[in-house]
Order: sequence, then structure tokens, then C-alpha cells
Amino acid sequence: QVQLQESGPGLVKPSQTLSLTCTVSRGSITSLNYYWNWIRQAPGKGREGAECIAAFDGDDMYYEESVKGRFTISVDNAANTVWLQMNNLKIEDAAVYFCAAAVSWIAAQAMCNHPQDEYDYWGQGTQVSVSS
Repeated sequence: QVQLQESGPGLVKPSQTLSLTCTVSRGSITSLNYYWNWIRQAPGKGREGAECIAAFDGDDMYYEESVKGRFTISVDNAANTVWLQMNNLKIEDAAVYFCAAAVSWIAAQAMCNHPQDEYDYWGQGTQVSVSS
């Protein structure tokens, strides 16, 4: 079964930059044709409060309004990795960030609407802290 592992945790100051990676194993991104989400869970919020912040459907990228213009999702097929480049970080960006994959766009949207449910392709998460 495909597995996802996030990396790139860090403590940064506001306005700084951080990159997160999601390494895909037991499957090739190129052949999987999955839909990719980055989802974050803010401190003090349960998983039901997690929000989708970036998505890639194979052609286009989608962003939650609060990160638009600052975050970029991308896929490196050669490295079998999904990236999240985060620029100009804000204190409110502090969260645990999860990488998740879905086999359809509808399933990808379901992750965003019901993050508390169980999904086959959901990483363990990586902590991002933003503090001055």
C-alpha cells in the first residue's frame, strides 16, 4: 500500500521560509495519478478542525485563501515527492501539516470536508512552529 511521509519540521520566525516534503513510497507518483492535498491542523484544534490549504489535481493547483500567494504545492515525479513551499510565514500558520492523497477529486474534497474520517493515504504529519 502507498505510504506518505512528511518531513521538514521546523521552528521559524514570522516572514521566514520553510519547505515541507511528502515522500511517497510503495508507488510511483507518475503512475498513481492521485490527487494531492496538504492539510493542516492548528494547535488546540482536533482533526475535525483541520483545513485543506493546498491541492494539486495533476494539472492545476488550488489554495486556501489565507495561504494564496505565499504557499506553493508542487510534485517532483523524479523524486516521487510532493512539496509545499511556504514563504512569508505567519504566526497563524503554525500547525501540524499532513500530506494526503486521494484517488479522485471527489475523494480529495471529502478529505477537506471531513478530515476527521479515516483515509488510506494520509501521512503522520510534521510540526511547523512560527514564533518571534
